[in-house]
Amino acid sequence: MKKLSILAVACAALLSSCTCSNEVKNEPQDNGKAALEVIMTRTSIRQYTDQPVEMEKVEAMLRAGMAAPTAMNAQPWHFVVINDKAKLEELAAANPRGKMLQSAPLAIVVCGDMSKTREGKAREFWIQDCSAATENILLAAHAQGLGAVWTALHPMDERIAPVCEALKLPESFIPLCTIIIGYPAEQPQPKDKWKPENVSYNEFGHSNQ
Repeated sequence: MKKLSILAVACAALLSSCTCSNEVKNEPQDNGKAALEVIMTRTSIRQYTDQPVEMEKVEAMLRAGMAAPTAMNAQPWHFVVINDKAKLEELAAANPRGKMLQSAPLAIVVCGDMSKTREGKAREFWIQDCSAATENILLAAHAQGLGAVWTALHPMDERIAPVCEALKLPESFIPLCTIIIGYPAEQPQPKDKWKPENVSYNEFGHSNQ
């Protein structure tokens, strides 16, 4: 009986370890599907309800932005969060493409901090770094049930100058874009942008056949 009891315990432990192993193996697949679904179903939202965005969701978006890849780990970004109604309206007046700011509860202006950039031509990597951070914020917004839209500022001087003035940005800051965020008041369908003709394999013009 004692041997049978020991055997039963050993079998139970083995089954438990197998179950845990399967869960670990399956988890990345599930996470992968969820990540792809967020990417493929995200779309630009330009109409919002009056519901304010919770600060924990704001922080989650900012953390996602700062998790973006960055050349030589320079992290040349700064994020200005705007949830003051008067300031949102001021930004709306400054950006002809940002009229949605008048009805939105939140915006994040993604800025490049030139004091953190590398020297020479590598200085321009800030645009790629801040663009990657912007995309992460857009995806994090969608994953949390929010809607958002990317409105460009850089390199349009007539948009950059009034935003710099409104936000009292240091001279070393260049605002790349304004992300307008809120709970969606519209449900547009995501566009299918897949075009095989935009892909080459190994050399330009070669298909994967």
